[in-house]
Amino acid sequence: MYIERFAAQMADAGWQRMPARVFAALMATDSGTLTAAELAELLRVSPAAVSGAVRHLTQIHMALREREPGSRRDIFRVRDDVWQDAILGRDRALTMFEDSLGELAQVVGRESPAGRRLAESAEFFAFMQKEINGMLDRWREHRDALREEYAES
Repeated sequence: MYIERFAAQMADAGWQRMPARVFAALMATDSGTLTAAELAELLRVSPAAVSGAVRHLTQIHMALREREPGSRRDIFRVRDDVWQDAILGRDRALTMFEDSLGELAQVVGRESPAGRRLAESAEFFAFMQKEINGMLDRWREHRDALREEYAES
């Protein structure tokens, strides 16, 4: 089953198993949305397992919790652009790392081995940030071309 295979790959990459399964299930639905009950049934798990998984996914911005229109039930949704949003979230972390490492390099002295290591680490994060922004721009151009192709076929 695709969901289990993709979830296993995500778990191998460091994801928690149940959030990986829920995320894979959301990705595999045409609507990108499922209720907790639908997720529990599809994955053959308890509602409590789904609850913990979606809580984790919403905290890391890989899924959204929304109210089903005209109902008291929550639905869980994955956005079409979830991956680029995840990368943008990492971009903010890169800025924090760059700033912290740069400050620490100043504190210990850039001329020391630790200071050079810290300064180089800060520069690495600055470099990554510039590259990610350019990469995301190129991705958006590529994605738009793909969407035009899909619309034509």
